[in-house]
Amino acid sequence: MASNATDEIAFDFRPYFILYKDGHVDRLTENDFVPPSLNPEGVSSKDVAIIPELGVSARLFLPKLDAGDPHRKLPILVYFHGGGFCFVSAFCSLVHGYLTSIVTEANVIAVSVDFRRFPEHTLPAAYDDCWAALQWVASHSAGEAEPWLSEHGDFDRITIIGDSAGGNIVHNMAMRAGREEVGRGVKLDGAIFGHPYFCGAEAVGDEVKYPEKKAQGDYIWMLTNPTTVGLDDPQINPIAVGGPSLSGLGCARVLLCVAGNDILRDRGLLYYERLRSSGWKGTVELLESEGEEHVFHLYNPIRENARIIMQHIVSFLN
Repeated sequence: MASNATDEIAFDFRPYFILYKDGHVDRLTENDFVPPSLNPEGVSSKDVAIIPELGVSARLFLPKLDAGDPHRKLPILVYFHGGGFCFVSAFCSLVHGYLTSIVTEANVIAVSVDFRRFPEHTLPAAYDDCWAALQWVASHSAGEAEPWLSEHGDFDRITIIGDSAGGNIVHNMAMRAGREEVGRGVKLDGAIFGHPYFCGAEAVGDEVKYPEKKAQGDYIWMLTNPTTVGLDDPQINPIAVGGPSLSGLGCARVLLCVAGNDILRDRGLLYYERLRSSGWKGTVELLESEGEEHVFHLYNPIRENARIIMQHIVSFLN
């Protein structure tokens, strides 16, 4: 029987997504949608449009306010989700649950950014969207329209955070913040890297022992960014020879998390060492979770090592 045009596969990238010849996409993981809500701990959430014409939006989270001090200014956390620039969203249960937990425990306002993804949009679309979202957040220091930010946010305490590809976005946003103004009079305070996605042309550490795992990470980068100069593009390999110095990182503090059994661990450690030796004037803390896999803390938040990560994030934010 002849295949229907809607059934013909143009690109099969299971277990993540399938792209069909008619242009539609089946995302196969973390593709559920959880509506904004008020949870039992008093955390409220709502969705806002940032660039409506591009479909760039965010989910905002507000903790239960102190009845005795309802006008107290709270730290602002801007979250960039992972998923290899092609799956996961700000509205899936995985991300919604994780942000709700951070907001509950750290008593912060959170902005979870939903950016354009591959294959409908190639990089640098995600980078551009996340920068626009960060500037949108900063614009509320002048009293822009969103009251959760303008009335309750402390714009001297903005931290960006991301896991996996979101950690890569954190790096690129922090570097851009070192070159450009985030907002008038607004600077980034901190950056939290959760098992950041970096790669490079030359294998390092466990990449030598597991070339197939390295190849998958390399492939995702080359696929999602067709205009890249390659695996030593400083956007994906921040320690590449000839790339910009990490001394230009535009924040004052960094928390870098790596997992012992993660193929990306060694690149995270190299990033930590290079940042420390770069002349950057900030402070950096390294947290390694021995025996754990990539982004385990998202999928197993009650594990002891996941609780330790949460404790470090809460401490960093406060």
